[in-house]
Amino acid sequence: MTAAHDVTPPAAAVPRARARTGRWHGVTGALVVTMTMWGAVAAGGAPAEAAAACSAGVESDFNGDGVRDTAIADPLATVSGQKEAGAVHIVLGGGKGVTVLSQDTPNVSDSAETGDRFGFSLAVYDANQDGCSDIAVGIPYEDVGTVRDAGLVHLIYGSPSGIGQGTPSLGIRQGADGLLSNAYEEDDWVGYSVAAGTSATGIPFMVIGIPGEDSSGLTDMGFAAYVYGVNPSATTFHQNTPGVWEDAEAYDRFGATVSATDRYFTVGAPGESIGTVAFAGGVQVFRPSLNTDNIPAPLYGMGQGRTPGPDIAAQTDDRFGTALAMAPYRPSGATTVTDAVLAVGVPGEDLGTAVDAGAVHVYHIKADGTVALLHWIDQNTDGVEGEAEAGDFFGQRLAAVNTATNVVSTAATVRLAVGVPGEESTEAAPEAGGVHILPAIGAPGASDAWLEPGNGIPSGPAPRTYAGIGLGSSPSLLYVGVPYGPADGHAVHGFPWNAASGSAPTQTWRPGEGGIPATGTAFGATVR
Repeated sequence: MTAAHDVTPPAAAVPRARARTGRWHGVTGALVVTMTMWGAVAAGGAPAEAAAACSAGVESDFNGDGVRDTAIADPLATVSGQKEAGAVHIVLGGGKGVTVLSQDTPNVSDSAETGDRFGFSLAVYDANQDGCSDIAVGIPYEDVGTVRDAGLVHLIYGSPSGIGQGTPSLGIRQGADGLLSNAYEEDDWVGYSVAAGTSATGIPFMVIGIPGEDSSGLTDMGFAAYVYGVNPSATTFHQNTPGVWEDAEAYDRFGATVSATDRYFTVGAPGESIGTVAFAGGVQVFRPSLNTDNIPAPLYGMGQGRTPGPDIAAQTDDRFGTALAMAPYRPSGATTVTDAVLAVGVPGEDLGTAVDAGAVHVYHIKADGTVALLHWIDQNTDGVEGEAEAGDFFGQRLAAVNTATNVVSTAATVRLAVGVPGEESTEAAPEAGGVHILPAIGAPGASDAWLEPGNGIPSGPAPRTYAGIGLGSSPSLLYVGVPYGPADGHAVHGFPWNAASGSAPTQTWRPGEGGIPATGTAFGATVR
């Protein structure tokens, strides 16, 4: 990729560390949470009323009142005068107020520091199984003592009194006195990515990406951590662990991306070399259950050279695995969800002469542990709106959902959103960006929709808005964050998964509205 095609917003994703071979872009991943803090600001200034007890059954319900809440990160927020310290806004459902989490919130260890980027990544699950959702916050640029950018994840527990008001939060870091026993080092970036779920056997788990980990003399080979149980234990693994596909190499950055359902999880290594092809990228699929090597059971590893498609050869700087998204999948004949759909972003894919146009592979992960390619999707795919162009970076971000897990999955219920942050709709608005909504199973162009600034997304078009760089999902809404571009356009917009091209959002969260503090730097960079 040349600089002219680079998509590098002033994003929370830009590693500040040593310069390295390969393209480690500012839009390569969003991660998880660490270090907790709370502060309730109800609409009108009154404290939000707490539920009497946690009501299990609704995901992303931090106060357990049976109404979904929304977590919106601003990892570049200034906190107590500290630039880019980062904050996470918890917008309570039902108009019950807004809780702002940062490392300067009372009852949380440590403090906000310049460049921490609290909220760089987020994951939501019920870690202690009390019926209230909990949030993991990634802080990959947290300094541990004098060790710069070692990284940290903080697990902040929900409760009927509010998030962070019950069980003390848990900090997860490396070191002899940390939950992750590996030694912490400069630029490890613990928490660069995070995903979570509850296994088929009822065990809560979290996967943490540590893409900057050096080992065996290999710079940035990358690790991942598996944290499991109500009283958490942890194990770490990498590409030299038995059963994991490919051998570890410098700059593989294993753990740069992670995704999960309750039955499977995946770890991306976008720097993986396939043979002599550098930065081609790779992905490994696991089950969330420990095997005899005391790691989650590896199922299948793959790169572009191992899967069919219109361009099967792995190429330099494809970066297969830059983005990952998974959704539960109930195949025909099954009485419950047994499988998963996995989407893999390949934003560096060249299509003909269109350098970095981008593509997405969609896979069916089957109950027997095998994987089958369902689709190759790009902007030249039949019926898909638009046209592949140089520097589009189609697939830089992904979100997926199953809107009805109680029935056999169809193209109408299993949906995929693809971020295209480099899309240039007009010459006056380079890198305005946009989002495709597509069926994850069935023909991609049969029921697709296109949203872009000024056409569905309310703000813009304006240069370097990078719409599609912040995506999240719920069963009812696709969340499209607009963290960059003109400050007055920073917001998160909720669109129905069956939205038509150019249709308006049905819900919007914006700084200064609905109890959300008026200040915001990269509001909506990560949404859960």
